[in-house]
Amino acid sequence: MIWWRDVMIIGLIVGLSIPVGRYIAAVMAGKKVWLSAVLKPVEKRIYRVLGYQDTPAEMSGRQFVLAIVVFSLMSLFVVMGVLMTQQWLPFNPNHVHNVPWDLALNTAMSFVTNTDWQAYSGETAMSYLSQFAVLTTQNFASAAVGVAALLAVIRGFSRKESQTVGNFWVDITRFTLYVLVPLSMVLTLLMVSQGAVQNFAPNHAVQGILLPSGPASSQFAISLLGSNGGGFFGANAAALFHNPTGLSNLFESVAIVLLPAALVVMFGQMVGRRQAMVIYAVMLGLLVLAVIGTTLSELHLGQHVAGVAGSTALEGKNIVNGIGLSALWNTLSTAVSNGSVNASLDSFTSLGGLIPMLLMQLGEIVFGGVGSGLYGMLSFVLLTVFISGLMVGRTPEYLGKKIAAYDMKMVALAILLPPVLTLVSTGIAVSWPGIRSSLTNTGAHGFSEILYGFSSMGNNNGSSFAGFNGDQLMVNVVGTVLMGCTRFVPLLAMVYLGANLAKKKQMAISSGTFRTDTGLFAVLLLVIILLIGALNFVPALILGPIADFLTAR
Repeated sequence: MIWWRDVMIIGLIVGLSIPVGRYIAAVMAGKKVWLSAVLKPVEKRIYRVLGYQDTPAEMSGRQFVLAIVVFSLMSLFVVMGVLMTQQWLPFNPNHVHNVPWDLALNTAMSFVTNTDWQAYSGETAMSYLSQFAVLTTQNFASAAVGVAALLAVIRGFSRKESQTVGNFWVDITRFTLYVLVPLSMVLTLLMVSQGAVQNFAPNHAVQGILLPSGPASSQFAISLLGSNGGGFFGANAAALFHNPTGLSNLFESVAIVLLPAALVVMFGQMVGRRQAMVIYAVMLGLLVLAVIGTTLSELHLGQHVAGVAGSTALEGKNIVNGIGLSALWNTLSTAVSNGSVNASLDSFTSLGGLIPMLLMQLGEIVFGGVGSGLYGMLSFVLLTVFISGLMVGRTPEYLGKKIAAYDMKMVALAILLPPVLTLVSTGIAVSWPGIRSSLTNTGAHGFSEILYGFSSMGNNNGSSFAGFNGDQLMVNVVGTVLMGCTRFVPLLAMVYLGANLAKKKQMAISSGTFRTDTGLFAVLLLVIILLIGALNFVPALILGPIADFLTAR
């Protein structure tokens, strides 16, 4: 039986998320932790570099949003500039050329938005400077930005009549310094101990086969922990240079979900454990169901070819991991806005590919990205509260805060904009001749390749079926707009929501208060997620993976 490995990995995620979540809560509250003696002087030095003499003062919602926009735009221009000039910069032992403007723009937006959609092969298209100096840096920065936005929302619920929601620079500094950097160092060492590549040697060929080198492990570690997903190599975790052993696969699988799950625990530390337990239970329940569904599809719903022994579902999968761990990784990574892969997704069965695609289309809220997953889930929580309030004729409220029209407008933006833009982008791509001519498959599976790709970009995942050529002018430009809008519009909307909630009074709990810490609310939340999140994509899914399944039988 393969299930014991799934149980072990999910059990490790749950077990580790509790102490890590409590640690993060202490760090973000400015409390003393075991790393403070070493890192506190560094933190203060960073504030001085930013122009502050002491800890920066708190910001209003508008100031918080402005800081996010300025920081992200600066990051975009820096990344794009380095990529377009890498040929003339140091740390380029493989003598790669400059990246064309459209691919540079798409890649820069991809990494700034925590998407890490990669329409290139890293070992042949990027210099080491581009990889470790700007792309790896953005893996840290984009994850920290998501957490900063989440904290603004949480403070909106926890504070009373406040005009501020924290300080953006403090949040990204603390999370990066105390959480991301230490964990990345540990994971990098674990990966290197298993044989993963970490050096500055040039690539070399043996009997015509390229053996890539470079500072790969350090980038891949933060790409996993920060729910980025981009890898140093084109094959990602399917390459032995990234993921050489079963033990490295274990470490990396846990790393994908660890911080998103830990942030739910942090939420409980800041606003109430029972509230967080409901959200955690819904997320975990959906994740377990998705893992079971994907694994069973790969085990039992593959095509049977006469004269071929064994399961044809092994196609496209690393034999070290096999079907079970490949299905688990694909499910974890799409649930968590992490575009890493340890198998060829185009080789998955129709329904085995449908479930991960649907996890993305739900908004990647099943733990989801670092920061973005939880504030995305909170938007569904508020929607559930609002609908429930309408059904019983009471003013909707959550954590003592009344949910008014402005709040629901922000929630609507966060929930509805990504699917609308994803479907529009998919429609453009389907009608674009260059896309159709580059498909490796026709019919329903070909459409699934396109739908998966734009669902990935539209939900800041970054993985791909790899069935069409993503490095085209149309894909690069449309993808840039799609990734930017679906990342920053919901993110900024949720920050404004948090700022509006922070200004409100805290209402006392009464007999008429609709409880949001019960099993009933968990069921209602699950129903709303499936109704609102999934139904947007049902027609497209019928034309894609469902039709592919029916015609293949």
